[in-house]
Amino acid sequence: MHKGQQISNIGDQQSSISDKKYSHIVLLANSLKGLYSFRFELVQRLIGDGYQVSILAPHDEISSKFTQLGCIFIPVPISRRGTNPFHDFLLFRTYLKYLKQLHPGVVLTYTIKPNVYGGLACKLLHIPYIANITGLGTAVEIKGPLQILTLFLYRKALSKAQKVFFQNTENKAFFEKKRIGLGKHGLLPGSGVNLARFQPLEYPPDETIEFVFISRIMKEKGIDQYLEMAKVIKAKYPNTRFHICGNCEESYTGILEPLHHDGTVIYHGRIDDVREILRITHCTIHPSYYPEGMSNVLLESCACARPIITTDRSGCREVVDEGKNGFLVKLKDTEDLIAKVEAFISLSYDKKKQMGIAGIDKVEREFDREIVVGEYLKEIMKIETMLDVK
Repeated sequence: MHKGQQISNIGDQQSSISDKKYSHIVLLANSLKGLYSFRFELVQRLIGDGYQVSILAPHDEISSKFTQLGCIFIPVPISRRGTNPFHDFLLFRTYLKYLKQLHPGVVLTYTIKPNVYGGLACKLLHIPYIANITGLGTAVEIKGPLQILTLFLYRKALSKAQKVFFQNTENKAFFEKKRIGLGKHGLLPGSGVNLARFQPLEYPPDETIEFVFISRIMKEKGIDQYLEMAKVIKAKYPNTRFHICGNCEESYTGILEPLHHDGTVIYHGRIDDVREILRITHCTIHPSYYPEGMSNVLLESCACARPIITTDRSGCREVVDEGKNGFLVKLKDTEDLIAKVEAFISLSYDKKKQMGIAGIDKVEREFDREIVVGEYLKEIMKIETMLDVK
């Protein structure tokens, strides 16, 4: 279905749903892949509960996953990392246009640009909205003119939000310190993990010890530390293997290729199902210092019974019970990463396996995606009750 057909059907689809005034929910996101990977269960639940759901996000073939559920999909291009003010103004106008047309009862926003420009549009139109701070991002974390501007926009955009969800306590504390959205803050266990999809995998035999890095290949994700560590450990422990999975930034292509060819690492490129690589690996290494909300790679690894080694920073440390399901590493510290990898190698096979089981217990207790879905439904019901009273 092309764009014109999708938009022309909005009125027809709205007329077919319940006459309840607040039954239309709109989601604003910068990626359909992210929405599918981390919010699909929420969308399913909303559809199952009788809500009409519309999604505004950049075009992607994966849109069919949502339209087959009964969602309305409207392609809205977003320059995710661009800083062109004209493009951002066009995004704001686009949100304004479609939200006027859709008349939603509640809007859910994710990531910086939908949070800011979608929030501003909702504020102007007096539409209740729930924002999700999926991570600070470099625009907010790094001091400078861009941080000042972004925080100013966040302050304006979130002033009328019904709820502002955070994925870790450090991000929440940062917004509290900057006095943004005060009195509206809530804390989620990241995006949670789908425990029906990510189930315990049999622990592989230990003729070799296999490690994996799963992420976009970029400096802030700790790829330099991983590669340096791999060189040292591979030379000292020939029975180790170091896998890398993820899209590669151009600047790292020339670095990875020779290391792949000489056997230091095994580069798989992007993989669509991380369970396939987790099935053959013993431990996930995530030395990231990127300002993320909560690492989904770590949650999925734990759910699949894999120990983890990751950075002692917000969005990563929350998933680790030190020495029980993994190890924490100092920020940007290759020597500490080497030490923790050696500590893992020295463990008995049974101890490694027990660490994986401890990871399952942790995500089941603290990071089940159903917790996230429940919190969203609770806030939506609060909004509906408030509007019904008015």
